[in-house]
Amino acid sequence: MTPESRIFVAGHRGLVGGAVVAALRRRGFNNLLLAGRDTLDLTDRLRVREFLADEKPTHVVLAAAKVGGIHANNTYPADFLRDNLQIQDAVIDGAWRAGVTKFCFLGSSCIYPRLAPQPITEEALLTGPLEQTNEWYAIAKIAGIKMLQAYRRQYGFDGISLMPTNLYGPGDNFHPENSHVVPALMRRFHEARLGGVPEVIVWGTGTPRREFLYVDDLAEAVCHLLARYSGAEPVNVGTGVDVTIRELAETLARVTGYAGRLGFDPTKPDGTPRKVLDVSRATALGFKARVTLEEGLGRTYEWFLAHAADYRR
Repeated sequence: MTPESRIFVAGHRGLVGGAVVAALRRRGFNNLLLAGRDTLDLTDRLRVREFLADEKPTHVVLAAAKVGGIHANNTYPADFLRDNLQIQDAVIDGAWRAGVTKFCFLGSSCIYPRLAPQPITEEALLTGPLEQTNEWYAIAKIAGIKMLQAYRRQYGFDGISLMPTNLYGPGDNFHPENSHVVPALMRRFHEARLGGVPEVIVWGTGTPRREFLYVDDLAEAVCHLLARYSGAEPVNVGTGVDVTIRELAETLARVTGYAGRLGFDPTKPDGTPRKVLDVSRATALGFKARVTLEEGLGRTYEWFLAHAADYRR
């Protein structure tokens, strides 16, 4: 990669894509190719192929995806499977046909088996059943990894796959039902504080353990590994540190200034009992996450406060 490299960031308006664009610009990469949904429908295979053939990027980062929390995954399984498969097929195949030099695919830690040994190594892929609450999304992401591996084997296409853990940060989706756990709880605690609500109830028992990565750390990993890694095997990207959902909720209450009671609803699904990544491969390649959970949540809440009006019904 050079400052003149033409880099297409697919999904630049999303949480991850926006952070990747900012990180690239911080590193002096300003020849960026960006196209919003109103300009380019990434599920349209022929249109994507034409776009990439015309624009001729040298590098592609596929940060676009249909994402959501447990509720969204359970409610819209067909959408999560279909839309993500279509996006991946269109962008990966289109990039190869356009002669792209390097491709970076962003997956998810949900690709690993529900009861994978902890911390989860990359070798755990396809060794057991998936977590049912998000298996449709996971299957799509596994297909993306395998598609890049197949294109590498058959065509010599240099595509890498990064598997981030649970992400959060400025620009996240704070929808009360369709968002991930951090933004959903952050909004609930914020509104409970403003409304003087005496108790906030969190789904599940509070005992599952999760790892959380600040999105700017992922963006730095994308820039670092795009330039320094060229291999078929996926690379986990995370902190290597996990907390219980109760600990997460307590931290969010502290960050948002909510002083009420914290309760849990054990009738709601917990999901995977524990999920923390083994990040030794990324560490060996020279990447290490730097932002602590409390620091990252604080930055995210500052951003939310500045944009809170956008989320009012």
